[in-house]
Amino acid sequence: MKQFNSKQQDLAERIDHDSMWQNWKNWQWQQKHTIKSIHDFERLTDIRFSDEQKAMRNKTVQKFPISITPYYLSLIDFKDYENDPIFRQSFPSPQELTMQPCEMEDPLAEEKDSPAPQITHRYPDRVLFHVSNVCAMYCRHCTRKRKVGDLDDIPDKVTLLQGIDYIKKSPQIRDVLLSGGDPFMLSDGYLDWILGEIERIDHVEVIRVGTRTPVVLPFRITDDLVDMLKSHRPVWINTHFNHPREMTESAKLALSKMADAGLPLGNQTVLLAGVNDCPRIIKRLMHKLVQNRVRPYYLYQCDLSEGLSHFRTPVGKGIEIIESLIGHTSGFAVPTYVIDAPGGGGKIPVMPNYLISWSTNKVVLRNYEGVITTYKEPDSYEPIFCDRKCAECTLQLNLDEANETVATGIARLLSDANESMTLVPQDLDRFERRNAGDETE
Repeated sequence: MKQFNSKQQDLAERIDHDSMWQNWKNWQWQQKHTIKSIHDFERLTDIRFSDEQKAMRNKTVQKFPISITPYYLSLIDFKDYENDPIFRQSFPSPQELTMQPCEMEDPLAEEKDSPAPQITHRYPDRVLFHVSNVCAMYCRHCTRKRKVGDLDDIPDKVTLLQGIDYIKKSPQIRDVLLSGGDPFMLSDGYLDWILGEIERIDHVEVIRVGTRTPVVLPFRITDDLVDMLKSHRPVWINTHFNHPREMTESAKLALSKMADAGLPLGNQTVLLAGVNDCPRIIKRLMHKLVQNRVRPYYLYQCDLSEGLSHFRTPVGKGIEIIESLIGHTSGFAVPTYVIDAPGGGGKIPVMPNYLISWSTNKVVLRNYEGVITTYKEPDSYEPIFCDRKCAECTLQLNLDEANETVATGIARLLSDANESMTLVPQDLDRFERRNAGDETE
């Protein structure tokens, strides 16, 4: 039987003298022995902080608690911990107490966009369903740092049924994303019940689960969990790998179990200063992901949550990284770089510009090498007038399940069936000046 490495052996014995490899791979044992104090970190690693450093880090812990699984702790390079990407993502820093004026408790306005308990409804056809506040580990860059200080909480069935009832009564919702916390920190039975309740809603086509357990607690991906997940279809799994060093043999095994069961896997990476803000690091991470059958989905600009200023990079760094990927690796290995707009505006793609210019019948483009080329557009294209009456559409490929849709946003301006000409923000200064002018007449 494969034994754990000497570093893990030493950590396990310091945590629990009777620990064996079976204990180390038991996710509940890992959760029971998470590191929750600076003192325990020092005891287990032999790293020693000065009194001043310890005082500052303990002050950080009072506001943003610490919780590191023994497994993730074992990935830290103790000899160079200050520069280690695992350490920086998991261990509290005094920099977290530096609050910038632009930072917010709830930068994405998830609670303002909550029409029902545990539900965030931002996009027309999908919702975020907060099914747990429990995490395997507290990530220092978490966008929901406001919840980290709360007592671990699992909503009861009565609360969750209110969110499920909202989904039932909203036929436009076709996609439900389970989030938290981490849904995989629920028991198999409770998660099975949640998935079953949502699966029975006719208009829900896709259920997604966002989890970081394959990264920080890969032993949670048990055969029983996978068997339960594959009994619900279609279920998609979104993981959260930020650095190539997180792709360990244990993580690979967890991903393999899910992929072999037919569960589609995606990954969302957060761009973090001092962790992965390097084209070579991100490219290597993307290659490791696709090698393990995980599709890179998003590269996130770090959110404006409280205490994250030391993690944020300029947007130009993200553009540089995407430039280093497009054309230089497989297209499916290139994530979409996005900024999750403050105030609940949703994800906005921010990508390099390859369209240089255009005219009535020609566009000018450039490729990743800098080659400038043109594409000739058709001279005789006959636009099809769309009145949004899908049932009477004369296109050859009528869709049996087509529903009449209501356009919104930019799609509304493009729609022939809508007379709107502009989208106008509220509270514009020039409108106030107009109103002031009307009052003086």
